[in-house]
Amino acid sequence: MGTIIVACQTIRDEVNLAIAETRVPYPVLWIESGLHNFPDRLGQKIQQEIDKIENVETILLAFGYCGNSLLDIRSSRAQLIIPRVDDCISLLLGSYERRQTMDNEIGTYFLTKGWLENEQNLVSEYERCVVRYGKEKALKVMKMMLNNYHRLMVINTQAYQSAGVLKKTKWFADVLGLSHEEIEGSSRLLKKLLLGPWDAEFAIIQAGEKVTLEHMIMINLEEQSDTPRLCVLNL
Repeated sequence: MGTIIVACQTIRDEVNLAIAETRVPYPVLWIESGLHNFPDRLGQKIQQEIDKIENVETILLAFGYCGNSLLDIRSSRAQLIIPRVDDCISLLLGSYERRQTMDNEIGTYFLTKGWLENEQNLVSEYERCVVRYGKEKALKVMKMMLNNYHRLMVINTQAYQSAGVLKKTKWFADVLGLSHEEIEGSSRLLKKLLLGPWDAEFAIIQAGEKVTLEHMIMINLEEQSDTPRLCVLNL
């Protein structure tokens, strides 16, 4: 009985880098990109692929909760190990807390190479609007959509050359009047998913058990306090 990784194609570069650096021998089952805006469809696809898996005792899910997409996911044969993060952005930043800190500073929209290439995002939506409505109207539409955003943040995950990504995102930020920044990503959680230990940062779902919201609630123990802090994910 072995282990298999089920991961989103959108973070393929980062997952492959973590595998190379940890040298784990686990095979990967990739879930197609483009489903993050449709949590029900994403959940159905993940469940369909899990149902096909046989002869393993552990399935490592390289996903965040992603808008309830993991709700009720189950395996009748294997335990599921899931990072307790709200989405893949927190996963690539290394923690939910780091994501929240930056979100609280200023309205921030995060991008990676995988999101630019595989998912519906602000850049692809702007390009679609230009083709359909023209540049002037597209700008008006995008500025309405970006009312709560002031910063475009590119996560440099070290899994690819970032020059091309930064050139495109800087152009887009300038067009829309957003500040443009780059931040270093972290493979900490991905590597911990592959190697363990699976502590409070992970949900462990036993065979036959369904993923619930309670599984994805994270309890962080403050170093200077005996009182647990409940950090409920933004769903």
